[in-house]
Amino acid sequence: MRDKIFGVLQKIGRSFMLPIAILPIAGLFLGIGGSFTNATMLASYGLTSVMGEGTMAYNFLSILNASGSVVFSNLSLLFAVAVAIGMSDREKATGAIAAVLGFLIMNAVISQLIAITGTYDPSTLAVANDARQLEAVQNGTTYTPLLEENVRMLPSGAITTLLGFTTLATGVFGGIIMGLIAAHCNNKFHDQQLPAVLSFFAGTRFVPIITALESILAGFILFWLWPYVQIGMNALGNLVISSGYIGTFVYGYIERALIPFGLHHVFYLPFWQTQVGGEMMIQGKMIYGAQNIFFAQLADPSCTEFNVEATRFMAGKFPFMIFGLPGAALAMYQTAYPEKKEVAGGLLLSAAITAMLTGITEPIEFTFIFVAPGLYYGVHCVLAGLSFMLMHIFNVGVGMTFSGGLIDLTLFGIMQGNDKTHWIWVVVVGVVYFFIYWILFKWIIVKWDLQTPGREREGQETKLYTKADYKAKKAGEAGEVDMRSAAITKGLGGKHNIDGDVDCCITRLRLNVIDPEKVDEALLKQTGAVGVVSKGKGLQVIYGPTVPNIKNALELFLETPESEKVDELLAGGNIQANEEVKEAAAAAVGTEYFQTPIEGRCAGIEETPDDAFSQKMLGDGIVIFPTGNKVYAPCDGSIEVLFPTNHAIGMKSAEGTELLIHIGVDTVNLEGKGFTPKIKQGDTVKQGDLLLELDLPFLEANAPSTAVPMIFTALPDSKKVVILKKGDVKPDEDIVEVTDK
Repeated sequence: MRDKIFGVLQKIGRSFMLPIAILPIAGLFLGIGGSFTNATMLASYGLTSVMGEGTMAYNFLSILNASGSVVFSNLSLLFAVAVAIGMSDREKATGAIAAVLGFLIMNAVISQLIAITGTYDPSTLAVANDARQLEAVQNGTTYTPLLEENVRMLPSGAITTLLGFTTLATGVFGGIIMGLIAAHCNNKFHDQQLPAVLSFFAGTRFVPIITALESILAGFILFWLWPYVQIGMNALGNLVISSGYIGTFVYGYIERALIPFGLHHVFYLPFWQTQVGGEMMIQGKMIYGAQNIFFAQLADPSCTEFNVEATRFMAGKFPFMIFGLPGAALAMYQTAYPEKKEVAGGLLLSAAITAMLTGITEPIEFTFIFVAPGLYYGVHCVLAGLSFMLMHIFNVGVGMTFSGGLIDLTLFGIMQGNDKTHWIWVVVVGVVYFFIYWILFKWIIVKWDLQTPGREREGQETKLYTKADYKAKKAGEAGEVDMRSAAITKGLGGKHNIDGDVDCCITRLRLNVIDPEKVDEALLKQTGAVGVVSKGKGLQVIYGPTVPNIKNALELFLETPESEKVDELLAGGNIQANEEVKEAAAAAVGTEYFQTPIEGRCAGIEETPDDAFSQKMLGDGIVIFPTGNKVYAPCDGSIEVLFPTNHAIGMKSAEGTELLIHIGVDTVNLEGKGFTPKIKQGDTVKQGDLLLELDLPFLEANAPSTAVPMIFTALPDSKKVVILKKGDVKPDEDIVEVTDK
């Protein structure tokens, strides 16, 4: 369960990257536009005559300012779309449009409920009374003010205006919630079948419909629940603020410590975008979240000094990113072996410049995470936490969009003036940090003989490491190197011979290769494949019902650096089939009888219009050319696999015999259309239970064939399949016997 939760959090964190990656350009627009349209700043630099209000330059910069501001004002919508895309397993575009629709409906519902129930917060109550008084004067009626005791009151700043709606200030959390709802609806209903009269709304068209309905419910729930969440976040924010410098240190340490796990976005986002990171009234509007406060102050011409209680969650990155890590890079260069210094120096110089300019620190950080985790957590993370604390102590008010490099420091620190930001302390502390990192890292590398770039053992490559390298190393330490996927990769001609994504149906991997001549069919069969079908550059590798697990493992393996060196991994000899394949060949017990799964004409499996089935690559069996539209369980047993497109069912009989019922040829391409399942994966069924209903006319019109093979996929050599009846068959007839040879 812990691993599953961790995996979901990582997936959510990755989905955050899409809107976060937008922030640098939006921040650039806002930083330049906001700075050079500020009258005080223009006067300070003597630029009023050329860039003051009314000039062409001023007008252009105002447009930049508005372009950046609109992004930060609507981050919640961007997060809704990004989370829906990131969490959708397929049909991501459908998930995105459903998220937009759902977000609008949810806020419309909240807006109407605010109006219907007479809900106010202290900041909007006065505005409402002013409006009532004006209306009374215009109409010549008596003015009756609204009183707090007579209306539903919410915490201060709980109500805001978003996309024209008067709604609750749910911030990015509202977007994240709606993104998760849209992704859930998309994953569950993208292949939904409906009665024929409503068939136009089936499949992906059904996703926005169900999302809209769930959005209405979400609006009702949030209207009543979110004020209590706000109270809790306000309390948490007050606790964080009261923690002072120690709290800032802890924040900085944890933010860096989560980098290897990819969870740092999940951690810092509440501080940047919600009450947890503080609140501030700016230009008559309550602003929540450290980053939002900073950019609201940036756009406020009356602001004379940025609020350090907000920038304490950002400014700490600048000293160690611009100065500290380049010092560590210098230490690694100086400790490199003479014969490797030139190569190591080029790599380290590039990484150091990248960290300084952009704040992208992965090449350096993951290098010493890889070679010495203790150096990362025991030294770097501690120094990072201290950097955040020192910027807080020295009242540094420099914000950021994405990361703490020179670009952000220039835009949001230097250009704003030292009186406003106290940016000079970044340089003072940064210079000290450069020498601390340089001296400390140099001593530790030599003292413990760490294999930093240029100090590798003989024969090892001089390189900087990435997140993928780190993940692969951890997997190797846990004994998780996937040798089977390595063998499949080599059998496919290597990672770079795979053209595009790897897909699968219920029995086979489906992919394209660049050069079919590089495919090693013999090696693929050693991994458990029972056959390989090649159609030009299109390849099908047949494994049977376990193929979804094989596909998932292969995709994960292809993301690791190990996939680049499969020859080295497999140098020890042949790779045998995975244990799950071997176990699938366990002997069935006794003689079993199987009934007709669907009404139609029964024939030997050789008549199936698909080579993989007709050549018995998956096993022996029968094929039925259907006239009926209902698929029944041919025996007592369990549903082991129900493919997401519902075109194939893997069963295990009560005696342990595995069988596959596959409806049609290439029906996986129909994406679930034409199939209505009556069971789900994991169900226990009795012989004759209804499994599927088919839209047979639709399948006949859209599939190469509607033939239904029933294959016994893992029979031992001691067993044989005997066909009891050919020709016209009905579902209650015994047509196959599995018995001893």
